[in-house]
Amino acid sequence: MVDDEALARQRLAALIEELGAPYRLAGEAASGDQALRQMKRLGADLVLMDIRMPGMDGLEAARQMAESEHPPAVIFTTAYEEHALQAFESAAQDYLLKPVRRDRLLAALQRCQRLTRSQLAAAATAEKAVPQLHASYRGGLKTVPLDQVIYLRADSKYVLARHTEGELLLEESLKGLQERFGDWLIRIHRNALVARRRLSGLEKGRDGIPRVVMRGCEETLEVSRRHLPEVRRILRGG
Repeated sequence: MVDDEALARQRLAALIEELGAPYRLAGEAASGDQALRQMKRLGADLVLMDIRMPGMDGLEAARQMAESEHPPAVIFTTAYEEHALQAFESAAQDYLLKPVRRDRLLAALQRCQRLTRSQLAAAATAEKAVPQLHASYRGGLKTVPLDQVIYLRADSKYVLARHTEGELLLEESLKGLQERFGDWLIRIHRNALVARRRLSGLEKGRDGIPRVVMRGCEETLEVSRRHLPEVRRILRGG
């Protein structure tokens, strides 16, 4: 358990003791750096971790733990709801708001209990292999792997992500998304990115402007003159 507030650690320790077997507290830490040292010394299958802490914060500590040979499951515990997206981008298994309720903690622990260490390592590898998009959705969070994304289009102050299961609104800019996921996405217009693996062909609209045809999508999107050569190159297998 990792939290810079002693009272918060005491409360979680009491809840874990109350829940009893198979849950047992292996150790405590007051910072991310301390948590990494404790993990090397004690090991743990699961870490309850605060986010805002002096020195190394919980997000960075979780990222470093995920790179270890036997990464633990991580459940973030924090008073700040705005960290939710960052938490799930760190491959956290769950996210609990303080004050943590007994029933919510138990549900999170039971979910993580079903994952073995080898499964967690495989999940961490899969997370690195297929990047994820994260967005607020109906008061919660929704995650969509990029291999399910068809296209991203600027829509007012948001970016609309069309994927195989529907649509999602993102708050990140197209430029930022292209910089992060350039291996997965190609720019076809100043207001649109398309998943490279979804590109199927080109056709001309009634106005003579070229449009991309995409696998898994009946809709077509306009291609600007500036980006047309690169689209053609990819379609040729270049």
